[in-house]
Parts: sequence; structure tokens; C-alpha cells
Amino acid sequence: MQIFQTLIMMGIVFLLIILANSIRILREYERGVIFRLGRLIAVKGPGLILLIPLIDRMVKVSLRTVVMDVPSQDVITKDNVSIKVNAVVYFRVIQPDKAIVEVENFLFATSQLSQTTLRSILGQSELDELLSQRDKINRELAKIIDNQTEPWGIKVSNVEVKHIDLPQEMQRAMAKQAEAERERRAKVIHAEGEFQASQRLSDAAQIISVNPAALQLRFLQTLTEIASEKNSTIIFPVPIDIISNFLQKEKK
Repeated sequence: MQIFQTLIMMGIVFLLIILANSIRILREYERGVIFRLGRLIAVKGPGLILLIPLIDRMVKVSLRTVVMDVPSQDVITKDNVSIKVNAVVYFRVIQPDKAIVEVENFLFATSQLSQTTLRSILGQSELDELLSQRDKINRELAKIIDNQTEPWGIKVSNVEVKHIDLPQEMQRAMAKQAEAERERRAKVIHAEGEFQASQRLSDAAQIISVNPAALQLRFLQTLTEIASEKNSTIIFPVPIDIISNFLQKEKK
């Protein structure tokens, strides 16, 4: 009798273990890829999932967006500049069955694909393009990686080039280039200012030549400005006509 009770207890424990292994609960962002005797039968979830013990096997897949850091890569640009570049890839699984069946490890595969694509695309661009047209390069990287991961049921939403590490020699050369560019702009602005000032002076000279009294008024205005400074200097404006008469007499 005692042996029979022991066998019953063992049977109950065994049934509980089997029942516990046949029940799965998936969260809202999880899906279960169900294999029955090695054959893919369905993708289920979220919620309560019932499996046939010893026959069914489930692989959980998260549908949340994965933020993957691409390690720093040594890249030689189109204009033969050696740089180090790292990036960030944003992607998510949209077809869990393909992510499990079509590729062995979709996280590792996406990481390796991102590294090789980063080196390939950046190697086809010049350094100035990498620094000034980063948005365009990001879109091109995202498009290429997304096209290659589509058979795996993975959607790449965005790729961002995070950091470009330049050699010290190149940083110094770019600093000199920027300084020369600022000096060039300063000289151009100064020359334009001188040209505009000369045009204004020419216009003023034409106005004064038409009406000589305007020059006397300018002398008086200058005297007023100097007197406002409270100094002891006194200036008497001399009409140009008087000086011109003396000059004409000397010539005679």
C-alpha cells in the first residue's frame, strides 16, 4: 500500500513537471516561434501558450527596437586618409519566424553586416564628404543594411555615424585650412568695405563740386563736433576760394 502511494505521488509530480513545461507566458513585445518535431508550425503570442510536452519547442523573439553599437572600424577614405569610425544601428524583428529559420544568430549577423557595410561605404567617400554630408551617408548605410537584412525578417530603421577619429596631422591641417579660410573672408569683407566707402566719397565729392557752400557747412559741422569735446584747440575753416586765388597769383 505504501509503495502504491509513493508511485501515485511520483506520478503526480511528473505530471506537474510536464504541465509546467507545457505552459508559456509571453509578454506584449515577445513572440514564440513554435517547432513541432523540428518542423516550424506557427508564431504565437503574446499571452498564454500551450505546448505539447516532449514534442513542441518554442524560441522566444523580442520585437522591441535593438540599439546596436558598431565597434570602431579602420577606414581609408577615397582621398587616402586613414580614420576610425563607429556607428549605431537601430533595428527590430518584424518576422520572428524568418529571424530564427533564415539565419543562425540574427544579432551577430546584423552586427557583422553593419561593420562590413560601414567600411565599404565610407571607403568610397572623401573626407570632406564624410564631415559635411553625414545625413546622406547615414541614409545610404541604412538603405543598404536594410536591403540585406530583409530576408531575415529584420527592419533597419536608422543608422547613425557616431564618431570620426582623425589623425593628429589631419586635424592640424584642417585647422590651418579653416584659419586660412577665415583670413580670406576677412580680407574680402575689408576690401568690399573700402570699395563701398570709396563709392560714397565719390558721390559726396560730386555733390560738393556742384554746390561749393556744402564744403563750408562741412567745416562748420566739424568745428561743432570738436568743440563738444571741451578741448582748447580752435580751428578756423578757411574757404577754398581764398587759397585758390593765391595759388593762381603764384602761377602768374
